[in-house]
Amino acid sequence: MQRILIIIHDAPYGTEKAYNALRMAMTLQKEYGESVQVRIFLLGDAVFCGLPNQKTPDGYYNIERMLRSVIRRGGEVKSCGTCSEARGIHELPLVEGIQLSNMKEFAAWTVGSDKVLSF
Repeated sequence: MQRILIIIHDAPYGTEKAYNALRMAMTLQKEYGESVQVRIFLLGDAVFCGLPNQKTPDGYYNIERMLRSVIRRGGEVKSCGTCSEARGIHELPLVEGIQLSNMKEFAAWTVGSDKVLSF
């Protein structure tokens, strides 16, 4: 099994970095199934991606729905606790399946990955 870590470090909306990162994650899961393990780490402003109840206009991508899809297919998602604290959102609930994390765990994921992609 190939372990792939995807780092997202931009806000969920305003640029398409989070969108493209999640498109890649979903495609990896769809095309390669159980032969890949997808992990996503939300860093910096990307911690906002993990907040629930996102409302987007019809026809516009929704980061919350995309994250839920990745998680449903066995992907793991962690969000930087320090980044969340700095932005005052560390006590807010996250999308089900996303956990607050730290640099120690982020480092372990990085070292334990076969490939690391950064968006």
